[in-house]
Amino acid sequence: RKLSGQVPLDSKGNLVGKDDLSKQTEQVFLNIKNIISDLGGTMDNIVKLGLYMVDVSQVQTFRDIRNKFIDIKNPPASTLVQVSKLFRDDVLLEVEATAIIPKK
Repeated sequence: RKLSGQVPLDSKGNLVGKDDLSKQTEQVFLNIKNIISDLGGTMDNIVKLGLYMVDVSQVQTFRDIRNKFIDIKNPPASTLVQVSKLFRDDVLLEVEATAIIPKK
């Protein structure tokens, strides 16, 4: 199951973590976790992440938060792309996830 790109908006559509990549990354992964949970899966079901950031020099900040959500011993494949801009100026990253959730 492929999730469309997730951005740091809460369930009401409000930006979380203005100018704060750490908080934005956490919100993105909470969004991904909620969607996967709703589909009956876990974060271990993620097989690939596509990451779009406006400033790749902050990749370690991203990794520090991401590692709280994924199995760092068996991480999903991932791609990192620096972009000049996302759909809003205050959004610092977008993450798409592909998960394989076994049928129960």
